[in-house]
Amino acid sequence: MLSTPQFLHGVFPFSGKGLDKPRLIDDSMAFTVPSGHLAQPLYFRGGHTGSSLVTVTLVRDGTTMRIFPMAAQGAVNIPLRVVEDVDPDTRLELHVAAPKGCSGEVVIDFGLVLI
Repeated sequence: MLSTPQFLHGVFPFSGKGLDKPRLIDDSMAFTVPSGHLAQPLYFRGGHTGSSLVTVTLVRDGTTMRIFPMAAQGAVNIPLRVVEDVDPDTRLELHVAAPKGCSGEVVIDFGLVLI
């Protein structure tokens, strides 16, 4: 079985609206699993320059799949080893949330594989 790696990565500005109000980081942080394939998220690496706790949320068709908290000006490296497959035509998105008044840049490197 062949697998194809896919990556969502970049550096994006953010402005906090509240930790309970995550929103899409950027249009490039959305991925729809192509028909005829399954996707498996493999890892998440992220960091940010903000002065407070920031979260990045992996969203599957509008529902939270995983939340990655990052301390102030911190970074995380999380091998997901997600055991569930993500079905064809499923939309994956990465959202960011930060407290009101917290702003900065978030660095994202999210890897998945199509099988």
